[in-house]
Amino acid sequence: MRTPAMRLGQWMARGAAGILLMLALPLLVLLAGGVLLSLGRPVLFRQQRAGRGGVPFTLLKLRSMRNTCDASGRPLPDEARVTPFGRFLRRSRLDELPGLWNVVAGDMAFVGPRPLLPETIAALAMHGVQRGAVRPGLTGWSQVNGNTLLALEEKIALDLWYVAHSSPLLDLRILLLTVWVMVGGERRA
Repeated sequence: MRTPAMRLGQWMARGAAGILLMLALPLLVLLAGGVLLSLGRPVLFRQQRAGRGGVPFTLLKLRSMRNTCDASGRPLPDEARVTPFGRFLRRSRLDELPGLWNVVAGDMAFVGPRPLLPETIAALAMHGVQRGAVRPGLTGWSQVNGNTLLALEEKIALDLWYVAHSSPLLDLRILLLTVWVMVGGERRA
């Protein structure tokens, strides 16, 4: 059950995300121009993801990959589709800036497990349900502890640890570590 303090905290986060989104608007316009020049349209990547309680929502990110497929119509591996500008966006995490809108809309929080595809959550069974007990985040415990260097099972274990231990102090630590990862790159913990 959500307490009045929890609801107030969510409204404060949504307001802060709205302010950050407005402040980031000039940077977003510049980055969108870079995406437009390197990839063309659309500039935004939109994808259905599972939110709190498994409720689907549309995740927004800046596009970083081409839609290139092999002869049988399957997308090529990410490494073959990411542009140099896309690599910069991903490494710096600037591709996540449009996700501030997802926080404003209440679909996401600043900190929480990264939102996964609904079919991935369904395949995780009970772990997917446990993971969905909190709102997904722009950044999370697994993102500051290795992210793409980790196997899915390791990420899930870190996400479940976060769900069991979440607190404002841990969220602050994750936000500070996120800045460190943005500047220094990913490292396994």
